[in-house]
Amino acid sequence: MQLTDEVVKGFEKTRVFKDYGNKRINSLDFHRAEDWLAVAGDDDSLHLYNTQTGTQHKLLHSKKYGLGQIRFTHAPDAVLHASTRGSEHYVRYLSMHENNYLRYFRGHSARVTSLSMSPRSDLFLSAALDNEVRLWDLRANQCQGYLRTPGPPCAAFDQQGLVFCVGIDSGILKLYDARNFQQGPFSTFTISAEVNSPTPLTGLSFSSNGQLLCAAAGARLYLVDAYSGDTRFMFETGAPEGSTPFEPAFSPDNQYLLSGCEDRRVRVWRTDTGQLVSS
Repeated sequence: MQLTDEVVKGFEKTRVFKDYGNKRINSLDFHRAEDWLAVAGDDDSLHLYNTQTGTQHKLLHSKKYGLGQIRFTHAPDAVLHASTRGSEHYVRYLSMHENNYLRYFRGHSARVTSLSMSPRSDLFLSAALDNEVRLWDLRANQCQGYLRTPGPPCAAFDQQGLVFCVGIDSGILKLYDARNFQQGPFSTFTISAEVNSPTPLTGLSFSSNGQLLCAAAGARLYLVDAYSGDTRFMFETGAPEGSTPFEPAFSPDNQYLLSGCEDRRVRVWRTDTGQLVSS
């Protein structure tokens, strides 16, 4: 189906699931190739839904470690997640088929706040409140490398897996070659509206064509040209400062940006004009 403004305006709910014990859903992720949606909740539950049939396929729990930052690996039955309980801030690699952990990734000394899987390889990124970004390989326990940042970072791969972006305080975005990140960033951008802002960047996502980058900072979403670094548009989600950050997403055709908002609505903006299409 081709997306148009009229199609987007016609979006509506078709299924409602209320199996989270009145707790918040803290993260969700669609598999890139299969019809699966993984959803993690603050009730320590992991739900796997079939997006073709609109039904729940599996329910798992992690009462001991908690669940956050859920991300599919390339396999449709395996996910990564951050720990939300205890003092061990491991990233955990879970087989949903066997309901057991395949590997623990140890290294962060504070809560992990973002995970990003490379779309082309077994590498993934983690960022945490210990002011570190770490690069991992699913096949190895040891960290493949890390970056120290002056404040809490966020990080994301582009859709080709060749570049990753690290966002830090004052609206600074640094782009790295994933194969030679030790050489430092090959490009640095600054979101001018966030210079000297006390609000850190809390989320990053690339469009599928690699041309656009969305950076979240508190209630604000910035649409950035990933080549020039120019800020095209700023969108407001209405979130109070210090609240749990929202996680925006691009439509597959890159024409639209979607985000949940503080009033519990999903808003959709055009990426070419910044126009609000649906609220």
